[in-house]
Amino acid sequence: MHCIESSEEFGWRIYGEALRRGLHSAQKVVVIADGARYNWEIASMHFPGCIEVVDLYHAREHLYALCALLFPEGSRSLMRAKLRWLTLLDEGKVDKLIVQGERLLPARGERRKQAIKEIAYFKGNASRMRYGEYRRQGLFVGSGVVEAGCKTIISKRLKQSGMQWTVRGANSIIALRSTCLSGRWEEFWQQRA
Repeated sequence: MHCIESSEEFGWRIYGEALRRGLHSAQKVVVIADGARYNWEIASMHFPGCIEVVDLYHAREHLYALCALLFPEGSRSLMRAKLRWLTLLDEGKVDKLIVQGERLLPARGERRKQAIKEIAYFKGNASRMRYGEYRRQGLFVGSGVVEAGCKTIISKRLKQSGMQWTVRGANSIIALRSTCLSGRWEEFWQQRA
């Protein structure tokens, strides 16, 4: 059954699914996540020694936010920095991005605080942003397939105009759609018998 649950429960759920799909015979185990600390806690608990990858799309969102804090809107310097830093990020050269960002920090104020927060995101996840290396190994660097699956299975049904759900009702429809769309309908009913 799939449902709305705590991160701890979710960790056990994905671990169980990984076991079902052959975790112990995997040559490489990769966890792709958005960079939130609880995701890495799940990874270290259930998949020790895995390759941890920050989803490139999420990393780019933080890069754009940092650029918006450091450069005037619509300026050439903003466009140049975005292009230069996107290239560094895509190559996994996050350390250079961090150094360049720190050099441009405002002297004080809210923009400085927010920029420091964005740079801290890169510092805390730099070891998980070696995108050039990951691509050379043939690994995915984005969670787009999973995000699309969530949109297809959950959002398409639960987030339509005018929809309202209780957690229990949402969990029930998520379980039903997941079971049906994953081709595990018969398996589900055999387990229930």
